[in-house]
Amino acid sequence: MVSDSGIHLHARGEWREPSLMQRTIRFQKGLYVQFHHLFLLQAGRATLVFSPEEQRTLNGPTIAYLPPQSRCELYMAAGASGFLVGASPQIMVDAIGDRAESYALRIFSEQPWFMPEKDIAAVDEVQPLVAGFVRELGDPSRASWMAISAYMRLILMALWRAGGAETAEQRGRGGNASILQRYRQLVEAWFRQHRPMTDYARELGVTTDRLHAICRSTLGRSPVQLLHERVVQEAKLRLERSARTVQEISDGLGFRDPTYFSHFFKRKTGFSPAAYRDVARKSEVAESTLSSGYADWP
Repeated sequence: MVSDSGIHLHARGEWREPSLMQRTIRFQKGLYVQFHHLFLLQAGRATLVFSPEEQRTLNGPTIAYLPPQSRCELYMAAGASGFLVGASPQIMVDAIGDRAESYALRIFSEQPWFMPEKDIAAVDEVQPLVAGFVRELGDPSRASWMAISAYMRLILMALWRAGGAETAEQRGRGGNASILQRYRQLVEAWFRQHRPMTDYARELGVTTDRLHAICRSTLGRSPVQLLHERVVQEAKLRLERSARTVQEISDGLGFRDPTYFSHFFKRKTGFSPAAYRDVARKSEVAESTLSSGYADWP
């Protein structure tokens, strides 16, 4: 079970003061390969480099949100300042939750987002949340999983609204985006029941081929992959944060027997459930030797 003392395995946060020299930050490195990141550029200029041919210049104040698949480096120009925060998939599951807005937030969180134009009101709304996230991590005596996931939920909500997604959703629910959102709703409701994909397609009023095409074109994964990712996320959380046996977790996730669950989990993660729990616990112990100030960041 991951206690709050191991929160730094699942969250990172830092304030970058102005510097006389350009600085380079590599997001997906070491522990942070699967992290979701948010960069709030308070002042100055920065550049996100995805490849030699693909770059994006940021001029503060502005915000960029980057899911794990957005492999890039950040170059902060001399004099630039800003906040950088990151969260593991497990924190993101807690932050997104299972409420009315959760399905839209999950879709939003899986794609890069950049503030299209200067929006001082949005930056002013997000900045104290990001600062609170960083402050929470900076004090080992108070760093709390619940607080961090709450901050991340509020940050995601603010970005989602700033991008106009909430307004667009309210205007109508036709088209591929609506089908994808409804599919994610069904996944949340049914993922423990292991229903066939034909049931999902029938409930959505589409063919399985169309559902597959929508998921592939929008998120780059098949409907089955999205479903399995949700099961694995839930299994990881239960292995890390509960004392339940593997059989109890298997039963709770609707598997017909623990052996089948173990084979599924190992195929998706490379670890058996017991081995994953052991690694998580050892990582938590190792975390106690790391500096909470992230002095080893690039």
